[in-house]
Amino acid sequence: MKKILTTTRKVRFQDCDPFNHLNNSSYIDYFLNAREDQLIENYNFDIFDIAINQGLSWVVTSNQLQYIKPAFIMETIQIDSQLIAATSRSLLVEMRMWDEKQTHLKAVLWTNYFHFDLKTQKPAKHGEEFSKLFTDILLPVEQTIFEDRRNYLVRQRKE
Repeated sequence: MKKILTTTRKVRFQDCDPFNHLNNSSYIDYFLNAREDQLIENYNFDIFDIAINQGLSWVVTSNQLQYIKPAFIMETIQIDSQLIAATSRSLLVEMRMWDEKQTHLKAVLWTNYFHFDLKTQKPAKHGEEFSKLFTDILLPVEQTIFEDRRNYLVRQRKE
């Protein structure tokens, strides 16, 4: 089972600022939309279907985002993602935005998710099926502090 998932996107005009860069607020949309598509395409894991049919979801509790290089209007970008930490109630996903050839890192995002029962409106523990999937796809990174990870990724591209 693949642990690093990749999606190709094109930066659209309506998502850009007057400098023809992807607007800062649009980065999170691009990242989250890519991750949602990747989960469906690679694991048949549809968070919207799960919400409707099981009454379970994951709520974003925090984002840490570092802009490194601008993404330009109509540029083809690659977004890859991986699950880097998981507990019985939470997930931490790392997402990276690259140029088309994956030679220039444009941004890195860590998103924390908390499992939530929509019926009871309370936090929930991951069930056995979810826990197994998360164990199977977990790919931790050596750096446990966001800034250390960002620095590591930037250094890797310069070497």
